[in-house]
Amino acid sequence: MQGAGDTAKQIHAARGGPGGALLELCVGYGLILATVWTLRPAQTWLWWAAAAWIAASTAWSFPGWAALGFRRGGFVASLWVVGVAAVLSAVAVIIAVHVHTLRVPHTARGWLLAWGGYTVWSFVQQFLLQGYFLFRLLRLMRREWAAMAAAGIFAAAHLPNPLLASVTLIWGTVACFVFLRCRNVYTLMITHAILGVSLAITVPGPVMHNMRVGIGYLRYRAPAGHDAVDWSTGRVVR
Repeated sequence: MQGAGDTAKQIHAARGGPGGALLELCVGYGLILATVWTLRPAQTWLWWAAAAWIAASTAWSFPGWAALGFRRGGFVASLWVVGVAAVLSAVAVIIAVHVHTLRVPHTARGWLLAWGGYTVWSFVQQFLLQGYFLFRLLRLMRREWAAMAAAGIFAAAHLPNPLLASVTLIWGTVACFVFLRCRNVYTLMITHAILGVSLAITVPGPVMHNMRVGIGYLRYRAPAGHDAVDWSTGRVVR
Protein backbone atom coordinates (compact mmCIF):
# COMPACT_ATOMS: atom_id res chain seq x y z
CA MET A 1 0.00 0.00 0.00
CA GLN A 2 1.41 3.37 -1.05
CA GLY A 3 1.89 6.24 1.36
CA ALA A 4 1.19 9.91 0.84
CA GLY A 5 4.83 10.54 -0.01
CA ASP A 6 4.74 7.96 -2.79
CA THR A 7 1.62 9.49 -4.34
CA ALA A 8 3.19 12.95 -4.22
CA LYS A 9 6.14 11.64 -6.22
CA GLN A 10 3.73 10.15 -8.76
CA ILE A 11 2.03 13.52 -9.19
CA HIS A 12 5.26 15.29 -10.08
CA ALA A 13 6.33 12.42 -12.35
CA ALA A 14 3.10 12.54 -14.38
CA ARG A 15 3.43 12.75 -18.17
CA GLY A 16 3.46 16.18 -19.81
CA GLY A 17 5.39 18.26 -17.29
CA PRO A 18 4.32 21.70 -16.01
CA GLY A 19 3.54 22.98 -19.51
CA GLY A 20 1.20 20.08 -20.20
CA ALA A 21 -0.44 20.46 -16.81
CA LEU A 22 -1.14 24.14 -17.47
CA LEU A 23 -2.59 23.41 -20.91
CA GLU A 24 -4.83 20.65 -19.59
CA LEU A 25 -6.00 22.83 -16.72
CA CYS A 26 -6.76 25.90 -18.83
CA VAL A 27 -8.62 24.02 -21.55
CA GLY A 28 -10.54 21.82 -19.12
CA TYR A 29 -11.57 24.69 -16.85
CA GLY A 30 -12.35 26.91 -19.81
CA LEU A 31 -14.70 24.29 -21.24
CA ILE A 32 -16.41 23.92 -17.85
CA LEU A 33 -16.99 27.68 -17.60
CA ALA A 34 -18.22 27.80 -21.19
CA THR A 35 -20.67 25.02 -20.40
CA VAL A 36 -22.22 26.68 -17.34
CA TRP A 37 -22.46 30.06 -19.09
CA THR A 38 -23.96 28.85 -22.38
CA LEU A 39 -27.60 28.16 -23.18
CA ARG A 40 -28.90 24.96 -24.72
CA PRO A 41 -28.54 23.40 -27.23
CA ALA A 42 -24.93 24.62 -27.46
CA GLN A 43 -24.50 23.85 -23.76
CA THR A 44 -25.03 20.15 -24.40
CA TRP A 45 -22.25 20.06 -26.97
CA LEU A 46 -19.91 21.95 -24.67
CA TRP A 47 -20.72 19.55 -21.82
CA TRP A 48 -19.65 16.61 -23.94
CA ALA A 49 -16.55 18.47 -25.13
CA ALA A 50 -15.56 19.20 -21.53
CA ALA A 51 -16.19 15.60 -20.48
CA ALA A 52 -14.16 14.28 -23.43
CA TRP A 53 -11.24 16.64 -22.74
CA ILE A 54 -11.14 15.84 -19.04
CA ALA A 55 -11.32 12.10 -19.69
CA ALA A 56 -8.66 12.21 -22.40
CA SER A 57 -6.26 14.46 -20.47
CA THR A 58 -6.73 12.36 -17.33
CA ALA A 59 -5.86 9.23 -19.28
CA TRP A 60 -2.85 10.95 -20.89
CA SER A 61 -1.28 12.08 -17.62
CA PHE A 62 -2.70 9.28 -15.47
CA PRO A 63 -0.39 8.77 -12.48
CA GLY A 64 -2.19 5.79 -10.98
CA TRP A 65 -5.34 5.59 -8.88
CA ALA A 66 -3.51 6.09 -5.59
CA ALA A 67 -2.13 9.48 -6.64
CA LEU A 68 -5.67 10.62 -7.42
CA GLY A 69 -6.85 9.61 -3.96
CA PHE A 70 -8.50 6.31 -4.79
CA ARG A 71 -6.75 4.24 -2.13
CA ARG A 72 -7.39 2.67 1.27
CA GLY A 73 -4.65 4.63 3.01
CA GLY A 74 -5.77 7.83 4.68
CA PHE A 75 -9.43 6.81 4.85
CA VAL A 76 -9.60 6.49 8.63
CA ALA A 77 -7.35 9.52 9.16
CA SER A 78 -9.68 11.71 7.08
CA LEU A 79 -12.95 10.20 8.30
CA TRP A 80 -13.40 13.08 10.74
CA VAL A 81 -14.55 15.35 7.91
CA VAL A 82 -17.57 13.08 7.38
CA GLY A 83 -18.42 13.37 11.06
CA VAL A 84 -18.16 17.16 10.99
CA ALA A 85 -20.36 17.29 7.88
CA ALA A 86 -22.95 15.08 9.58
CA VAL A 87 -23.05 17.34 12.64
CA LEU A 88 -23.34 20.50 10.53
CA SER A 89 -26.11 18.90 8.48
CA ALA A 90 -27.99 17.91 11.63
CA VAL A 91 -27.77 21.49 12.89
CA ALA A 92 -29.01 22.78 9.52
CA VAL A 93 -31.96 20.39 9.61
CA ILE A 94 -32.89 21.46 13.15
CA ILE A 95 -32.82 25.12 12.11
CA ALA A 96 -34.82 24.36 8.97
CA VAL A 97 -37.47 22.59 11.03
CA HIS A 98 -37.65 25.61 13.33
CA VAL A 99 -38.08 28.11 10.47
CA HIS A 100 -40.26 25.73 8.42
CA THR A 101 -37.98 25.44 5.39
CA LEU A 102 -37.21 21.71 5.54
CA ARG A 103 -38.23 19.88 2.37
CA VAL A 104 -37.56 16.14 2.30
CA PRO A 105 -38.95 13.14 0.39
CA HIS A 106 -41.10 10.87 2.51
CA THR A 107 -39.97 7.51 1.12
CA ALA A 108 -36.69 5.79 0.34
CA ARG A 109 -37.67 5.73 -3.34
CA GLY A 110 -38.32 9.46 -3.17
CA TRP A 111 -34.86 10.06 -1.69
CA LEU A 112 -33.27 7.93 -4.41
CA LEU A 113 -35.12 9.69 -7.22
CA ALA A 114 -34.51 13.14 -5.76
CA TRP A 115 -30.89 12.85 -4.66
CA GLY A 116 -29.37 9.71 -6.19
CA GLY A 117 -28.24 11.56 -9.26
CA TYR A 118 -26.93 14.48 -7.26
CA THR A 119 -24.90 12.16 -5.05
CA VAL A 120 -23.15 10.73 -8.09
CA TRP A 121 -22.58 14.24 -9.42
CA SER A 122 -21.09 15.34 -6.09
CA PHE A 123 -18.60 12.47 -6.37
CA VAL A 124 -17.66 13.66 -9.86
CA GLN A 125 -17.20 17.24 -8.64
CA GLN A 126 -14.93 16.08 -5.85
CA PHE A 127 -12.83 14.13 -8.31
CA LEU A 128 -12.55 17.26 -10.47
CA LEU A 129 -11.39 19.30 -7.49
CA GLN A 130 -8.81 16.82 -6.20
CA GLY A 131 -7.99 14.61 -9.16
CA TYR A 132 -8.04 17.22 -11.90
CA PHE A 133 -7.57 20.80 -10.63
CA LEU A 134 -5.40 20.18 -7.57
CA PHE A 135 -3.44 17.40 -9.26
CA ARG A 136 -2.30 19.76 -12.03
CA LEU A 137 -1.78 22.79 -9.82
CA LEU A 138 0.57 20.75 -7.64
CA ARG A 139 2.82 20.44 -10.69
CA LEU A 140 2.85 24.23 -11.11
CA MET A 141 3.24 25.70 -7.62
CA ARG A 142 3.80 25.01 -3.92
CA ARG A 143 1.36 22.78 -2.08
CA GLU A 144 -0.28 25.55 -0.04
CA TRP A 145 -0.78 27.81 -3.05
CA ALA A 146 -2.05 24.92 -5.14
CA ALA A 147 -4.67 24.06 -2.51
CA MET A 148 -5.93 27.64 -2.31
CA ALA A 149 -5.89 28.08 -6.09
CA ALA A 150 -7.84 24.86 -6.61
CA ALA A 151 -10.45 25.94 -4.05
CA GLY A 152 -10.66 29.35 -5.69
CA ILE A 153 -11.32 28.14 -9.22
CA PHE A 154 -13.73 25.50 -7.88
CA ALA A 155 -15.74 28.23 -6.12
CA ALA A 156 -15.57 30.54 -9.15
CA ALA A 157 -17.25 27.86 -11.25
CA HIS A 158 -20.29 28.20 -8.92
CA LEU A 159 -20.74 31.93 -9.55
CA PRO A 160 -22.92 33.96 -9.57
CA ASN A 161 -24.69 31.87 -6.91
CA PRO A 162 -23.44 33.64 -3.74
CA LEU A 163 -24.32 30.86 -1.31
CA LEU A 164 -22.83 28.03 -3.36
CA ALA A 165 -19.72 30.05 -4.22
CA SER A 166 -19.12 30.83 -0.53
CA VAL A 167 -19.75 27.27 0.64
CA THR A 168 -17.60 25.72 -2.08
CA LEU A 169 -14.75 28.12 -1.36
CA ILE A 170 -14.72 27.07 2.30
CA TRP A 171 -15.27 23.39 1.57
CA GLY A 172 -12.82 23.38 -1.31
CA THR A 173 -10.08 24.83 0.87
CA VAL A 174 -10.70 22.33 3.66
CA ALA A 175 -10.93 19.42 1.22
CA CYS A 176 -7.68 20.30 -0.54
CA PHE A 177 -5.68 20.58 2.67
CA VAL A 178 -7.19 17.36 4.03
CA PHE A 179 -6.32 15.67 0.74
CA LEU A 180 -2.74 16.88 0.86
CA ARG A 181 -2.41 15.34 4.30
CA CYS A 182 -4.31 12.07 3.81
CA ARG A 183 -4.43 11.53 0.01
CA ASN A 184 -7.85 9.88 0.16
CA VAL A 185 -10.76 11.13 -1.95
CA TYR A 186 -13.44 8.71 -0.74
CA THR A 187 -14.18 10.54 2.52
CA LEU A 188 -14.22 13.86 0.68
CA MET A 189 -16.76 12.55 -1.82
CA ILE A 190 -19.02 11.35 1.00
CA THR A 191 -18.69 14.68 2.78
CA HIS A 192 -19.50 16.63 -0.39
CA ALA A 193 -22.68 14.59 -0.87
CA ILE A 194 -23.78 15.13 2.74
CA LEU A 195 -23.21 18.89 2.61
CA GLY A 196 -24.83 19.30 -0.79
CA VAL A 197 -27.98 17.37 0.05
CA SER A 198 -28.33 19.13 3.40
CA LEU A 199 -28.15 22.51 1.67
CA ALA A 200 -30.75 21.46 -0.86
CA ILE A 201 -33.28 20.23 1.71
CA THR A 202 -32.84 23.06 4.20
CA VAL A 203 -32.50 26.18 2.03
CA PRO A 204 -35.58 27.08 -0.03
CA GLY A 205 -35.11 26.61 -3.77
CA PRO A 206 -36.01 30.23 -4.66
CA VAL A 207 -33.35 31.49 -2.24
CA MET A 208 -30.61 29.37 -3.81
CA HIS A 209 -32.15 29.22 -7.30
CA ASN A 210 -32.36 25.43 -6.99
CA MET A 211 -28.55 25.22 -6.69
CA ARG A 212 -28.03 26.53 -10.20
CA VAL A 213 -24.86 28.26 -11.34
CA GLY A 214 -23.78 30.30 -14.32
CA ILE A 215 -26.44 31.31 -16.83
CA GLY A 216 -28.90 28.96 -15.14
CA TYR A 217 -28.76 31.03 -11.95
CA LEU A 218 -29.47 34.27 -13.82
CA ARG A 219 -32.36 32.80 -15.81
CA TYR A 220 -34.00 31.08 -12.84
CA ARG A 221 -37.61 31.99 -12.26
CA ALA A 222 -39.38 30.77 -9.12
CA PRO A 223 -42.57 28.83 -9.94
CA ALA A 224 -45.82 30.62 -9.26
CA GLY A 225 -47.16 30.00 -5.78
CA HIS A 226 -43.83 28.84 -4.37
CA ASP A 227 -43.12 28.97 -0.68
CA ALA A 228 -40.98 31.99 0.20
CA VAL A 229 -39.23 32.82 3.42
CA ASP A 230 -39.85 35.97 5.42
CA TRP A 231 -36.40 36.28 6.95
CA SER A 232 -37.60 38.88 9.49
CA THR A 233 -39.78 36.25 11.16
CA GLY A 234 -38.22 33.02 9.89
CA ARG A 235 -41.62 31.89 8.59
CA VAL A 236 -42.55 30.40 5.23
CA VAL A 237 -45.17 32.53 3.51
CA ARG A 238 -47.17 32.26 0.34
